[in-house]
Amino acid sequence: MFVLDDNGLLWRGNGETVRVEAWGPDSLRVRARMMGEILDADYALLPPPDGEAQIEIDGDLATVRNGKIQALLRAVSIHDPDEGAHGDECRCEIEFCTPDGRTLLKELPKGGSLKLHARRFEAIRGGDHELTASFQSPQDEKLYGMGQYQQHVMDLKGSVLELAHRNSQASVPFVLSSAGYGFFWHDPSIGSATFGRNRTEWHSQSTKQLDYWITAGDTPAEIVRAFAGATGKAPMMPEYGLGFWQCKLRYWNQEQLLEVAREHKRRGLPLDVIVCDFFHWPRMGDFRFDEAFFPDPRAMVEELKSLGIELMVSVWPQVSIDSENFQEMRDNNLLVRAESGIDLHMRFEDPCVFYDTTNPAARQYVWDKCKQNYFDLGIKTFWLDEAEPEYEAYDYANYRYHAGPVLQVGNLYPQHYARGFYEGQTAAGQTDPVNLLRCAWAGSQRYGALVWSGDIQSTWEDFRCQITAGLHMGVAGIPWWTTDIGGFYGGDPDDEGFRELLVRWFQWGAFCPVMRLHGFRVPETPLTHPDGRKNCPTGADNEVWSYGEEVYEILARYIHIREEMRPYVRDLMRQAHDDGDPVMRPMFYAYPDDEACWTMDDQYLFGNDVIVAPVVTPGAREREVFLPSGTSWIEVSTGRVHEGGHTTMASAPLDVIPVFVRKGAAMPVIEAISRSAAAR
Repeated sequence: MFVLDDNGLLWRGNGETVRVEAWGPDSLRVRARMMGEILDADYALLPPPDGEAQIEIDGDLATVRNGKIQALLRAVSIHDPDEGAHGDECRCEIEFCTPDGRTLLKELPKGGSLKLHARRFEAIRGGDHELTASFQSPQDEKLYGMGQYQQHVMDLKGSVLELAHRNSQASVPFVLSSAGYGFFWHDPSIGSATFGRNRTEWHSQSTKQLDYWITAGDTPAEIVRAFAGATGKAPMMPEYGLGFWQCKLRYWNQEQLLEVAREHKRRGLPLDVIVCDFFHWPRMGDFRFDEAFFPDPRAMVEELKSLGIELMVSVWPQVSIDSENFQEMRDNNLLVRAESGIDLHMRFEDPCVFYDTTNPAARQYVWDKCKQNYFDLGIKTFWLDEAEPEYEAYDYANYRYHAGPVLQVGNLYPQHYARGFYEGQTAAGQTDPVNLLRCAWAGSQRYGALVWSGDIQSTWEDFRCQITAGLHMGVAGIPWWTTDIGGFYGGDPDDEGFRELLVRWFQWGAFCPVMRLHGFRVPETPLTHPDGRKNCPTGADNEVWSYGEEVYEILARYIHIREEMRPYVRDLMRQAHDDGDPVMRPMFYAYPDDEACWTMDDQYLFGNDVIVAPVVTPGAREREVFLPSGTSWIEVSTGRVHEGGHTTMASAPLDVIPVFVRKGAAMPVIEAISRSAAAR
């Protein structure tokens, strides 16, 4: 039967408890638990603002209305002894509709003799449940979001996605439907999502309860903003996040890093951030500079600041068994634990284990070390690498965190990694943290997480995949996102083919939320520690002047373009902070009524006023660009004005990325690129 419960509706029967309640404007939260009371899990959802749903109960029918969404619940309770087992039923069916009765999403029906279960709890012997939640969804809907997957697929309808993190894969289980709803699977367990034509299924390998959030909106922007309101918005990007960031694998000593920064200034090249990558430490887990290679880090930081450059340092969650901190961390239960076998999680230079970000004491311990050895030197931005974390074998069932078994809570790891540093930085008085992470889950954005797309290959195929990855991440509530320009693995500075790829990637990078050059270029150089042990190698040079004069002139021009776009980028970051809007936006985000915009997978909006169309094919010197109807568009490289509502062929010589600006808007972008084009 149905009963009112505070601001929600409760149903109990057949061992199951179901609760439906308002959770923010136009949104509902649904939870269900078998043989227990509903749990107040706060994995990502924030407490909702005050507001009451309209709840009506009419016998076996109930309705929960909240703005633009309503849940229709039907209780079925039958007991007919004359029919035996066939006459015994007890269940609650849920359907989500708009106020005018249009179905958005509906739980899978019983199917008559099929005896299907929309909420299928399968007991794990002696433990919790494996869970599958099944829905009927519109066959013609298009789906977007879900985080970052390495595939050049824009519409996710028909896709099967693993709900788990890997290097270059970030599972953020929020999906936006062209049918007018957004759905968030509020469960950090390992599982899968299947978006079939005949049904949508969410699967958890181990969970304590079903928990999801659903919203309705008239536009994609309304839906994404509602999700941002429910899970938190990014802080305001600090000023040094708006310009160019320089990085390579790896600046292995203090003088080498400083000389690159000095050379930028000698050449008049703007530079906001330079990165000191991994193995600047003696051992994994020491969380400090190795004095053999960085003898005076305070002086290094001070010189960089005098040049107007911030230093970012890499922090890894791996702790070597030879680290000076290993014993203390193990003795205080600050480390991830293997369930069986040898308790080692990764072998990279040293046998290592991961620190447990879900343990508040572990987060505090690591932050205290980093505050003492980095932050107190003036370093205020961190590269939180391996944030998945990257197990040597992704055997999720074999690891346990403070928060629970990885099968049940594993996807929380990157969110808590970001949280530990964000809370430490803000407690120390920093007002605008931004930290670079290789992974994210829902809610990571509110902890200042700038996510990059991981250790991808230096190929045209991977380049194309990053465009869709960045767009899906923005829809999934992660507006701060970037890539290793040029890809991470591979890339020879002397190879003409790679130089072309780098140019095209770099041009696109100028129109990404953060513009950051990084990569493991070949050939690598082996290094040895003064004590004789092998040290992590360094890659070939990866500065903008490392690729020949012709390439340098193009790359330098796009650094200046990015610098002149700073006011526009700042405004986009303000929109992300205030409203939750992505910085990179799918074409349909601003033009949902134009059907063609729902299929664009290699062009996008940088804000609502700028269309960016990267060149993603080797040798191409032109490409098609679709211009939405209802406005005119200025082709920035030529100044030509085009009417919207058609596809045009844009010229794209090697030094040009096709960019179109909505007439009458974004004048700083037009001026910046036009001045640069005139200087060619």
